[in-house]
Amino acid sequence: MSLNRRKFLGRSVVTGAGVALSGAAGVPAAQAVAARGPGRHGHRRERYAFTVMGTTDLHGSVFNWDYATDAEFDDAAHNDVGLAKISTLVDGVRRERGRRNTLLIDAGDTIQGTQLAYYYAKVDPITGPNGPVHPMARAMNAIGYDAAALGNHEFNYGIPVLRKFEESCDFPLLGANAVDAKSLRPAFRPYVLKRLRSPRGREVTVAVLGLTNPGIAIWDKAHVQGKLAFPGLVEQAAKWVPKLRSMGADVVFVAAHSGMSGTSSYGDQLPYVENAAALVAEQVPGIDAILVGHAHVEVPERRVVNEKSGREVVLSEPLKWGQRLTLFDVVVEWRRGRWEVGSVGSRVLNSNAVAEDARITRLLRAEHRKVVAYVNRVIGRSKAEMTAAEAPVKDTPVLDFIAFVQAEVVRKALAGSAYASLPVLSQASCFSRTAKVPEGDVTIRSMAALYPFDNTLEARVLTGAQVRAYLEFSARYYVQTAGGGPVDPSKVTNAEGTPDYNYDVVSGVSYEIDIAKPAGRRIGKLMFGGKPLDDAARFVLAVNNYRASGGGNFPHVAAAEQVWSTSDEIRNLIIGWVQESGEIDPAQFAAVDWKLTRDGVPVF
Repeated sequence: MSLNRRKFLGRSVVTGAGVALSGAAGVPAAQAVAARGPGRHGHRRERYAFTVMGTTDLHGSVFNWDYATDAEFDDAAHNDVGLAKISTLVDGVRRERGRRNTLLIDAGDTIQGTQLAYYYAKVDPITGPNGPVHPMARAMNAIGYDAAALGNHEFNYGIPVLRKFEESCDFPLLGANAVDAKSLRPAFRPYVLKRLRSPRGREVTVAVLGLTNPGIAIWDKAHVQGKLAFPGLVEQAAKWVPKLRSMGADVVFVAAHSGMSGTSSYGDQLPYVENAAALVAEQVPGIDAILVGHAHVEVPERRVVNEKSGREVVLSEPLKWGQRLTLFDVVVEWRRGRWEVGSVGSRVLNSNAVAEDARITRLLRAEHRKVVAYVNRVIGRSKAEMTAAEAPVKDTPVLDFIAFVQAEVVRKALAGSAYASLPVLSQASCFSRTAKVPEGDVTIRSMAALYPFDNTLEARVLTGAQVRAYLEFSARYYVQTAGGGPVDPSKVTNAEGTPDYNYDVVSGVSYEIDIAKPAGRRIGKLMFGGKPLDDAARFVLAVNNYRASGGGNFPHVAAAEQVWSTSDEIRNLIIGWVQESGEIDPAQFAAVDWKLTRDGVPVF
């Protein structure tokens, strides 16, 4: 995993004169001109303003297009997505501030998430003998990114795909805490130093340190075990920030693929915090700003006081998929022979306010059309429409279908093995409430909408008692709601911020969820084969690799015996089942096996 030395050392110097910067956060316009004001003893003190732009969690989005609906992307807030929109915003900022007074960075999760990204990882892979250049690399190169941190989803397709993507980028992929498993030396470039120049010709050295998510060791264990290790963000930032300062960094930015909440979805499986960006700001002195990723939330500006230096660190997370562009406006002042940071502020720009950059859409038009044709390929028919609109509150055929296919695949895989006699249960989650399987022709894109993540399938052995605990944990998803009166379905889910993808239903057993009771005491009438579930009985659970590896911190499953796994995505298993069967008939698998109750009375 040797580094490309030319890339490591090259393209790190950016020079140019300062220009007017209107509206710099926290700085009057008159001061934002890299102006010189009176200092001590009447000497004129130089100020220089520049802007660092940031994106994160692009997830393979180039065009403002939804491959699942085969139409322009739209949501309830009328957001837009994609690098073509981001490019227009970036060009506007560069025109206003002067390109040489700007930098553009990203906080990770770049090459997974859309069918465009999947196509060039699996269908026409970039790793092939005459493989194409990854569309995300082509777009980001054309826009002119200066650096990007590694996200956890960068590892979903394996290290060879990631390395090929890295080779295609004209900017470094940063990951100070992605290290060789044996030597513990950096396996990717830890940082980059970028040099700007003030109107009076003084260099300003801006360091960008990249940090990725320790959860990669769990979520992509199959790809990284024995090859890479992922120490904690706080520990690695504490190691690298002083080095960057000693190397002459005047301003230190961190691009961190790690949320701000201080929580972890994998419990105590790792000693490192998953969402550690705010902890880095609080505990590691010497950082001026952090571009945050991973959490898929919009945080225009958050200020955290470092407990050692007492200085504020500015954090910002732009919304996923290219929906927002963060602007960090920085003013530095020349004092006592060195640059000091005078102010930092951040805000976000909405990509729905601009048109797509035709330069980017023209660049990748052929790739886009190729993927559109691929996802619209008919693979079978469905006898009825199935929708996920009510899946979070009712047992719906669409989740039954996912669970059914998973269980069928596992049963076939275990046939003739020592585990063939064990009953197979199957978990499923509502990844998208807008997903549906249409009546009539079924295409690849309808399956992609149903299962948008590149999860793979595993089989784990659980006892009846562990299944009960698993379901109790999942039922935390519901807001405790007293009996009597109507229930608003839109207000009864996502308790304490639990996302839809961290709520599981389990097929193969029947049960009730009493939402009038407190979390931990909600599962009732848990039955298997028409009888109360035996706590000592053993079952095989068909489960996705994210959940099996600890994602969501569900109990028991991560430590359970693994009896089978595949590297094929669940989405592809579903597509294969439809192609082989030719028809989806809900009568084959749909059943009401669970329901919500209040004090034993059904809610719906």
